[in-house]
Amino acid sequence: MFKHILVPLDGSRLAESVLPAANYIAQKMHAAITLIHVIEKNAPEEVHGERHLTDAEEANRYLSDIAAGFFSLDLLVKQHVHTSEVNNVSRSIVDHVDELAPDLIIMCTHGRGGLHDFLVGSIAQQVIAMGKTPVMLIHPQENGEPAPFNCGQLLVPLDSTPDHELSIPVACSLAHICQSSIHMLIVVPTLGDLKGKRAATGKLLPGTMTAMLEMAEENAQQYLSDHAVRLKDQGLHVITEVSRGDPADRIIETGERIKADLILLVTHGRIGQEAFWAGSVAPRVSGSSRIPLLLVPVRESA
Repeated sequence: MFKHILVPLDGSRLAESVLPAANYIAQKMHAAITLIHVIEKNAPEEVHGERHLTDAEEANRYLSDIAAGFFSLDLLVKQHVHTSEVNNVSRSIVDHVDELAPDLIIMCTHGRGGLHDFLVGSIAQQVIAMGKTPVMLIHPQENGEPAPFNCGQLLVPLDSTPDHELSIPVACSLAHICQSSIHMLIVVPTLGDLKGKRAATGKLLPGTMTAMLEMAEENAQQYLSDHAVRLKDQGLHVITEVSRGDPADRIIETGERIKADLILLVTHGRIGQEAFWAGSVAPRVSGSSRIPLLLVPVRESA
């Protein structure tokens, strides 16, 4: 499955929140890890209230200390410091995705300096927009200490379309390797949760739209049941659920209720940096839930 994990670090404790997840996944998958730091041009003296790494030699020592202090001795941990100062750290890290060819990137969900606030469109948005590499987003704890990571309970939101089924094989692989349970969820909106053209139609034809949504709920039940039978035949523990309401709200509520360790969401990497977040539940889930989030990109056809 995942054989090479890229971990961008800027020297801050916030960014180090990803280390338990990186160590866990690497151990389970027998994956190599590359720690990367990009030297930022005209960087601030501090990042997240801590001294910023602006010297290549210092950055290499820092990554060496992280490799020795956080990861199991049996793991292959490499490090890379991009010594040429750059104006756009986000773009540089994206460029290194092509160069280093990871199949998973693990990042902290927010920060400044070396790791821009990617909830407003920095690194994660650009990486997903490339449509190549899954990205795991980890929320830092309030006390700044890295939180333990586990994959015992996986939440897999779906919407009955083929694109979103791309998260299913990823979840199955994780479940087999990590002995996880899979909770598959489809959220069918209520009349009041509809957006755009569907909301306008609902106002004009509320009875018809209500009937359509009820039919969608029945179809969702059957859809999940069919998938559950197939996955249970593979020896996996699967629970299915159809919920009604706002998709992001229901995903967050379900994740908290079942104590999910990881939420898997499919995202579309489209041309244009704004497309990733536009109309997507991913930023709302990531912004409101502290559960780690694995974004699986859809490769757009040319």
